[in-house]
Amino acid sequence: MGVSTSSPEKGIAVVTVDFPPVNALPVQGWYDVADAVRAAGRDPDVRCVVLTAAETSRGFNAGVDIKEMQRERAAAGGGHSALIGANRGCYEAFSAVYQCEVPVIAAVAGFCLGGGIGLVGNADAIVASDDATFGLPELDRGALGAATHLARLVPQHLMRALFYTSRTATAAELHAHGSVWQVVPRDQLRGAALELARDIARKDGYLLRLAKSALNGIDPVDVHRSYRFEQGFTFEANLSGVADRVRDTFGQETER
Repeated sequence: MGVSTSSPEKGIAVVTVDFPPVNALPVQGWYDVADAVRAAGRDPDVRCVVLTAAETSRGFNAGVDIKEMQRERAAAGGGHSALIGANRGCYEAFSAVYQCEVPVIAAVAGFCLGGGIGLVGNADAIVASDDATFGLPELDRGALGAATHLARLVPQHLMRALFYTSRTATAAELHAHGSVWQVVPRDQLRGAALELARDIARKDGYLLRLAKSALNGIDPVDVHRSYRFEQGFTFEANLSGVADRVRDTFGQETER
């Protein structure tokens, strides 16, 4: 359990995230993802990083471990260290993917929710299984954030509708919008991600690093500033008490 790095082929590093049962990451898990991606990118022998979940995982990422926050609140009588830690950890993980010195491919199977959108939205390419779904159920969890990254996957009006309704989009829909490179059966996901990584890794390593920096430099939106702006509203929701009220209903049947 946790975050591990392997090198299945020359020039390729695979960072695997495994937090059973649903890959909802605790605070330290986000920092571990950041450290693993950064380390892989700094390795001069690595030309492409694949970020994925363990093959036994039910989904790619279910976002922040809400139960960790609830446990802290129950024990500390309303402390915010887990919330602050999760926000900082997510920021570090998302930034690590974006700033990784070499291209990052997200290999997504099953659900990709909340913080998972932050990871794949900052990746350079996405390969997904045909059962993959993408969404931000933040309003159902008493949170805000990662609309910055969802906006990199779908057009503006669709992003807003998905965010307001907490609905998800399929891998096929994202492929139609051009944000998913390839959709394959789940048992072919690893092979498809490695095939794309192999094509990238054939390029000159120094030129790849220059290309990554150049493409980041011409992005129309500063993803770091934009996401930090969103996070401010997450803190406001928590200070107002509405976040806890909504979060406490998470996973329960509620009347609307």
